Amino acid sequence: MYRRVLLRRPLLASRLHTSSVLYKSLRTFKLADIGEGITECEVIKWSVETKSKVQAFDPLCEVQSDKASVEITSPFDGVVVDLLVKEGDIAKVGSGLCIIEVDEDDNDAADKVEPEPSTPVQAKQPKPEPSPPSEPARRLHPLDPNNFSPLSSSSSDILATPSVRHYARQNSVDLVKVFPGSGRDGRVEKKDVDAFLTGKLPGTSSFIQIEQDAIVELTRTRYGMWKAMVKSLEIPHFGYSTSLDITSLYELLPTLNAHIPEHFRPTSIAPPLLAVDPSSIYPAPNGTRVPEEQQFTRLTYLPILLKMLAKSMIEWPLFRSSVTPSQALDTKPTLTVRPHADINIALSTPSGLYTPTLQGVDTQTIYGLASSLKHLSHLGRQIPCALTPKEMPKRGGTLTVSNVGAIGDGDYASPVLVPGGGVAIVALGRAKWVWDVNRGDGKGERRLKLGVSWSGDHRVVEGAELAAFVECWRSYVENPARLIADSV
Repeated sequence: MYRRVLLRRPLLASRLHTSSVLYKSLRTFKLADIGEGITECEVIKWSVETKSKVQAFDPLCEVQSDKASVEITSPFDGVVVDLLVKEGDIAKVGSGLCIIEVDEDDNDAADKVEPEPSTPVQAKQPKPEPSPPSEPARRLHPLDPNNFSPLSSSSSDILATPSVRHYARQNSVDLVKVFPGSGRDGRVEKKDVDAFLTGKLPGTSSFIQIEQDAIVELTRTRYGMWKAMVKSLEIPHFGYSTSLDITSLYELLPTLNAHIPEHFRPTSIAPPLLAVDPSSIYPAPNGTRVPEEQQFTRLTYLPILLKMLAKSMIEWPLFRSSVTPSQALDTKPTLTVRPHADINIALSTPSGLYTPTLQGVDTQTIYGLASSLKHLSHLGRQIPCALTPKEMPKRGGTLTVSNVGAIGDGDYASPVLVPGGGVAIVALGRAKWVWDVNRGDGKGERRLKLGVSWSGDHRVVEGAELAAFVECWRSYVENPARLIADSV
């Protein structure tokens, strides 16, 4: 037994009423008028595919007009033969949405397809059809408590008119990135798409970029900083802040810059011509030329302040001392006093925070310190960091200096002292010109002031000792002529 399928001829429908033949017809399902004044809709989602079976009232597609989003259902039972409108395209009211093959007896409101005249086609013996799939679950409302789908997971869930969707597609804009828009209930308007394209946010809209959280592992250097900061909680800190008048250093700096030794200058700068050669009878001690990464053309305040700090450390052996490591817990702690001033320099690098050590600062010249600082900065900027155990000895320094004023505009800070970092740490702020009313016979004077913030290990350093040490340092900073007596 076989079934014969006949297509409708113009003005004539072939009908053979026999019990052994089953007749089918193809019908075009048209988009009906879904609202007053609506002439077109955008097909934003198809719920069926070609060759899929549908029953009456099964959802076919979802369309959206300028006013609402509507779900279109099938008016009869059958098989979907073709989808006439693609997702994202515009369908006019009265135009066809899809073609469904239905039984000839299902005379519903949809029109029949009128293809080119053809002869009856004899169908082959059909293969046993598989059992029909279970009815797909209905789509839950976005506000349904049982709907666990992510909010606005696709552009089809975004409120926007067909014209706006078409405009967004023309400009390759994903409406998910623009949602919510400036319209009612977050509806995306054309101006929202324009604002997204120009990178500017309109005042009436709040653009939200839904992104995933990222988990980032700490680098080895940052993990070392993590552990050091945790260990710092074992140290009771004592803070002391004040300001230093560096006006005299400001006036001294041009003279020092004008007399930088030749072996510290770049080779591109020619030395001044002398009328008489000082090495006419014997080579003058001009020093060994330093590598290019250690050369400089001008001084900053930092090497001068370090030199003066080292002078103060020589006068105060307490600040040249460090806590002696001890293996036994019940052993009384001891201090190791060093003969010279070893100072750590807090150095921020692309790899993280390092504290290389300048050893014997009291034995170096200001120019030599400037060259050493330039060398440490060069090593720290390398990727990976090029600092070696030579610049970072295991025992470190007894004081730490952090020049935070070189980066921020702050005056004071609260530096943290870590185990092995010495007995005190100082943070240098940004030097600023201020009006000092305590000078100039009560009339005041314009002075250059530098804010300094200290933190001391209160297990070793008393508050009065730290304050007195800072005043000793002040006597050098505010009276740089003292260095002349020490033959610097």
